[in-house]
Amino acid sequence: MKTKNIVLIHGAFADGSSWSSVIQRLQKDGYNVTAPQFPLTTKDANLTRLRQVLAIQSGNTLVVGHSYGGEIMTALGDDAPNVVGLVYVAAFGLDQGESISTLPSQGSPSPAVANLRIDAQGFAWIPQDDFVKYFAADVDPDKANIMYAVQQPILASSFGEVMGTPLWKKLPAWYLVSKNDKAIQPDLERFFARRMEATTMEIDSSHVAMVSHPDTVSDLIIRAAETVAERVH
Repeated sequence: MKTKNIVLIHGAFADGSSWSSVIQRLQKDGYNVTAPQFPLTTKDANLTRLRQVLAIQSGNTLVVGHSYGGEIMTALGDDAPNVVGLVYVAAFGLDQGESISTLPSQGSPSPAVANLRIDAQGFAWIPQDDFVKYFAADVDPDKANIMYAVQQPILASSFGEVMGTPLWKKLPAWYLVSKNDKAIQPDLERFFARRMEATTMEIDSSHVAMVSHPDTVSDLIIRAAETVAERVH
């Protein structure tokens, strides 16, 4: 039986509008799609928003996370009664005891996040040139500049928050690796996918595949929704 509810989680430096083209495709195919805005402050605040959204879904739900959105859905742990599958789109898939800031380094910081600006409140922003050139490298520059203008900063201290029990240990997962990612290193994405034994595909894309390749991302989400097993409660 196909899972009809899909919740989309945006990542850092983005908002729910980054899923616009994917939402349009999924809605045309009859899915009930929700893509809320997340505060990107603390893990608890992000989880509160996600649980709020999951509570209004009627029936089983597939959750999809991009970038830091993977961190949010992973942190649901064992308490996600209506979630039946996870789709990671160039996203963090941490294990218990890990934080983003303690992940193994693979050389210099990725270009998209090498020059983050930290404001007086402790929130991190990507400078415009880096956003357009690296974060959204394969997006039309006019559109990439709009994405820059509406970017949602993330509380920098959240990168040090430690993961509890990861939800991917109990649910089937899918992973889309962006081979040209300049925000999260592609080899790190492959590591996450292998470790969670996810059904994996790779695409020639920047970090924001849902913007530059919405059909591919939609196809993966639909495939997951059609094949995920119904959970028995």
